[in-house]
Amino acid sequence: MIIAIASLFVFQLLGEIVVQTLDIPLPGPLAGMLLLFLALIVRGGVPAELERTSGNLLQHLMLLFIPAVTGVMMYFERVADEWKAFLITSIVTTAITLVVTALALKWLLRNDDEDEQQ
Repeated sequence: MIIAIASLFVFQLLGEIVVQTLDIPLPGPLAGMLLLFLALIVRGGVPAELERTSGNLLQHLMLLFIPAVTGVMMYFERVADEWKAFLITSIVTTAITLVVTALALKWLLRNDDEDEQQ
């Protein structure tokens, strides 16, 4: 478990280094996640220890949002000033997520039906 968590932190650090070095307008942890994704593709799968550790972290995901929500509350005045942009962004991204999820489900069900017919 320690090696899996350490590897997650290493990829986050690599993401921060890449973003800072190349001056990319992207969050470092996101770049690290993309690097981890590429590494897992090259490897051909997810190691069992990393899968187990990631599953445990995902079970307690809400605990990881507490610092972010606290940070937002520190800038409550700015959020209050720009509430329209937050509202519009939330509605648009929710709609996009619903459409993409529906299309993915439709595609997966179509492929499942084709597999059953063969």
